Amino acid sequence: MKYASLVYKTKYINDSLINDRKGCGVVEEKKVTWLELFYDLLFVAAVATATHVLLHVEQGYIHGEYLLKFVLIFIPIWWAWTGQTMFINRFGQDFLHQRIFMILQMLFVLIMISSLSVDFDQYYVSFLIGYIGLRALTSIQYLIVQKFEQSERKKVAVFLGVCFGIGIFISLLSLFFDSWVRYAVLYTGIAVDMILPILGHKRLAKLPTNTAHLLERFALLTLILFGESVVSILAVIQPQKGDWNTILFSVISFVLIIAMWWQYFENVEKKVNKSIQRAGQTIIYGHLLILMSLSMIAASIKLMFLHEVQYTFSLYFVFGSVLLYFMATTLVFHQYRFEEHRLKVYHLGLFLGILAVFFIINLLLVVPSTLIIGELAIFFIIYARFTTT
Repeated sequence: MKYASLVYKTKYINDSLINDRKGCGVVEEKKVTWLELFYDLLFVAAVATATHVLLHVEQGYIHGEYLLKFVLIFIPIWWAWTGQTMFINRFGQDFLHQRIFMILQMLFVLIMISSLSVDFDQYYVSFLIGYIGLRALTSIQYLIVQKFEQSERKKVAVFLGVCFGIGIFISLLSLFFDSWVRYAVLYTGIAVDMILPILGHKRLAKLPTNTAHLLERFALLTLILFGESVVSILAVIQPQKGDWNTILFSVISFVLIIAMWWQYFENVEKKVNKSIQRAGQTIIYGHLLILMSLSMIAASIKLMFLHEVQYTFSLYFVFGSVLLYFMATTLVFHQYRFEEHRLKVYHLGLFLGILAVFFIINLLLVVPSTLIIGELAIFFIIYARFTTT
């Protein structure tokens, strides 16, 4: 056991020395493992369950209650995934014990997925067990790894392990309350969990993230969500017996998603500087909005095709979702673009102007859903054209 511990510690010291080279401008290559990809699939299932909340329509509207529940369900899913991803980004090694930690987390993901419901009260305890289990395992990993780290790496590991432990403890206290108070306590803990790293930005910047790995991890999760959007749309839109309106809606919806895919992944692949060394918080928190808006766009396409929502509401919902996605992707990519590829203020005005013109026209004139989807496809084609060339 002493020999194994010595080998383990030596390996971590060697890795730390390699990582310290980042300060000299040398960025270590970090590859995504197969286990990470498997891990992503479970979280996408959780996101799909959260998206389903948006399909609860009453009297032609998605009531504010369901919109709020979508956000409240989505955030813990995203934050649990992000927490483990960030640990791997800074300290992850393909060791047996770290694999075991991830596999244990998958069990808690399954518990959380089985507990996701618009009826929070009925499944609250099991949901809390799933979420707390996920976050606790991530916090424990930080506290374990700090024993084998030195200097800034050790300080960052202790800082994150303790910060997350505080948030977990606050959320766990929700078990002692009932009604809305328990949710207030739960999300206070989650908020503390999310805010403390922001407050400790300067400390985390001393141990910057591996930008290439971080972008790849979020891009892979986003890619799977794009795939889920296509599958979920096709599950509802089933062209039968020469229904050309349905076929046209399907084709244009696909063009819309492809244009969004093109814009996102061309930027990730070619337009961003992966050697930039930062705390990565723009990528992390910006992708919360990107992933949420993707789910909202997928849900809005479904609802527009099924004609289950009132026309005006559908306009506000789909254009609001697209605006959120546009602003989030603009924010994330702008800070990491190569200087010569950064957009100007007039580009922002152009994109917002196109969206505004389409929205106003649709508000004044009642147009078919297919035409609305076509307008959004045109917007994303233009967006992709200006941001990828």
